[in-house]
Amino acid sequence: MDKPILAVVAVAALVAAVVWGRSAQRMQRVWQRIADEFGPDADATVLARSAYRKELHTVTLYAVIAVASAVAAVWEIREADFGFAFILLPVGLSILFGRDFRREARLSEDRLLLERRAEEVLSQEELAPRRWADRLAPEELPDFPGFELGRVYQAGTGLMAGDFYDVFRVAPTRIAAVIGDVTGHGIEPSITAFQAKYLLRVFLRQYRDPAQALEELNRQMSSLERFEEFISICVVVFDTEASTLRVASAGHPAAWLWHDREVRPLRATGPLLMLDPNGEYMSREIPLETGDLLLLYTDGLAEARAGEQLFGEDRVANTLRRDPGAAPDVLCKTLLEAARDFATEPMTDDVAILAIRRG
Repeated sequence: MDKPILAVVAVAALVAAVVWGRSAQRMQRVWQRIADEFGPDADATVLARSAYRKELHTVTLYAVIAVASAVAAVWEIREADFGFAFILLPVGLSILFGRDFRREARLSEDRLLLERRAEEVLSQEELAPRRWADRLAPEELPDFPGFELGRVYQAGTGLMAGDFYDVFRVAPTRIAAVIGDVTGHGIEPSITAFQAKYLLRVFLRQYRDPAQALEELNRQMSSLERFEEFISICVVVFDTEASTLRVASAGHPAAWLWHDREVRPLRATGPLLMLDPNGEYMSREIPLETGDLLLLYTDGLAEARAGEQLFGEDRVANTLRRDPGAAPDVLCKTLLEAARDFATEPMTDDVAILAIRRG
């Protein structure tokens, strides 16, 4: 043998043919399983058959190269030419199946685009509730000179929340704090909460008295005729010029105010929103001093359950009473942790807590 290089090529090509042959056998089994499950004309079956054919083509090519190289290494040049003529076999297969390969390549490209769109849809479906929830209960609140704010939010079941809160300036010397809860779970209460939150922004800028803003909000939301939904909401407007706060509450759990070295409740001043379109609301005005702290929360906190016992409003008030000087964000986290420790059952309702201290 005077052509050792061709002999090495022949051996290497034979090894490659064996490797690709094993892969082709496995791909053939995959193709057959897919065909049995989805049928012979399904896209998945066509693509699996195409992958098998391509691997079989590769096996044939390496096998022919191995044979031709072996012939060329052993025989004289004319016989070698005859050996290399076998390469026409895989070339012919390429020409024969070329149109199918192009069609199947386009099919693969189309499936790739569909899968990419599906991934984008899934990503949007996952992201949208988070963005929506962040509009209702934002992780970051604006800074207001002279006030210290804390908040905490825990979703109950799912990402679509019915709880919401808001803190915003309604005038140069007045700041509004709002917390609310729409009955139910899922997308519908979340949409209602979104509408109520941003309508209330408009009405609180239009009416100086939060009770009037609630009455207008109640009329507007009642006109939607969602008879299975109700909204509890508490609105507090801080007036830095008059050093007062004015509060109005539509059936919301009692807010708690640390003022004059005692904890006092700020209870509802009217019915739930959407219960009666002609519902009437009142507001209370309270002096506001440096160091006073307002604590607002939704009923998911007070209704944390241990058997038949609820965490309750008194435990909320006692937590504030024990450490009224705690930073608002620390107080909110402490309350949520206390409710979690108390509960022996999963807290399935949303929990929103908002604390504001006058500096």
